[in-house]
Amino acid sequence: MTKPEALGFSGARLARLDAALDERYVASGKLPCIQAQIWRRGALAHQTMLGRMDLERDKRLREDTIFRIYSMTKPITSVAFMMLVEEGLVSLDEPVHRRIPAWRDLGVYQSGVAGAFVTRRPDAPMRMIDLLRHTSGLTYGFQMRTNVDAAYRKEKIDDVTREGGLDGLIEALAHMPLEFSPGAAWNYSVSTDVLGYLVQKISGVPFDVFLHDRIFKPLGMRDTGFFAAPQEAHRLAACYALTPSGRTILQDDPATSRYLALPSVLSGGGGMVSTAHDYMLFARMLVNRGSLNGVQLLSPKTVALMTLNHIPGGRDLTEASVSLFSEATYAGLGFGLGVACTRDVAKTMLPDSVGSYFWGGMASTFFWVDPLEDLAVVFMTQLMPSTSYPVRRDLRTLVYAAMTESAAA
Repeated sequence: MTKPEALGFSGARLARLDAALDERYVASGKLPCIQAQIWRRGALAHQTMLGRMDLERDKRLREDTIFRIYSMTKPITSVAFMMLVEEGLVSLDEPVHRRIPAWRDLGVYQSGVAGAFVTRRPDAPMRMIDLLRHTSGLTYGFQMRTNVDAAYRKEKIDDVTREGGLDGLIEALAHMPLEFSPGAAWNYSVSTDVLGYLVQKISGVPFDVFLHDRIFKPLGMRDTGFFAAPQEAHRLAACYALTPSGRTILQDDPATSRYLALPSVLSGGGGMVSTAHDYMLFARMLVNRGSLNGVQLLSPKTVALMTLNHIPGGRDLTEASVSLFSEATYAGLGFGLGVACTRDVAKTMLPDSVGSYFWGGMASTFFWVDPLEDLAVVFMTQLMPSTSYPVRRDLRTLVYAAMTESAAA
């Protein structure tokens, strides 16, 4: 590991970061463990290793611990789709129904309940860009906001154990109304799962095989996929949940976890496991504008396009969102093609950079890339929901506070 001072960090302040995270979250019992990696100027500046990967078995956190990354799967799927865009196999403005004919007549919800929905024609067709930026009109059942959400729950749209795989998911969605006309609002949704289906359909290669052959293997991401390999099951962390009463309970035992076998539905929106090392390889590829160690996945111009704000009308998430939940809820953020992006630092109330981008997962995992500072950070733990504690905000504050040199100065 390169000395922090050579990379524009204070070693003493990074030690303070570790102490603060330990005191606030691990020693206090709020989080079972924390692994964080900070990469800057082409080298690893710091790694935090705190706590236990399995409290019941008293297993200390390993550097190669495998974590459920949930929605941190979304940026990976989005990159896979943009690789097909670069190859000219699909375009961002292409109507989705050209590839999914059964969706041609999807209507917008007006009234009613499942089995008796009243809909109207959308004002505009759903386009591929709507799936990438979550303006498709699709939703998640766990939003618990509308009758459409309730229909998703009834049909188990979000359930990766449902039969029929990705084809079955697409067929089920053909019978669901849209929440709104595509492009009219932002709603966290199964849109990225649909992108996974489209990657498979357009490429002619099974989704998991495409990811392995075109992203994971070239980048060296050996422990990333839709399940933990049997020989590596001992490295899978336990996952915990914070109950409404404030009690922490075991949510997913690694000895019996569904992540020990390939699921029926390969969820491009939230189905993967990974390690801090692996995900940092993905983040480094992004901070290097599409390339890593001689492997080019995307062009610099495509990465730049993905990390701009694509919400119609130039709005930020707080202005355009109708979601009750997403992995980003504060002001000053836009949304690009698979990632949230910072557009107004003052509104975020974080020592951030305009143009930085990020996303997180339901078990409180998180990553961000700051191109201006040549910085990538990956944060791993296992506690649901991700809104339990403000650890992501604390981490960003502590990392930037440890900088001694800033390109923004």
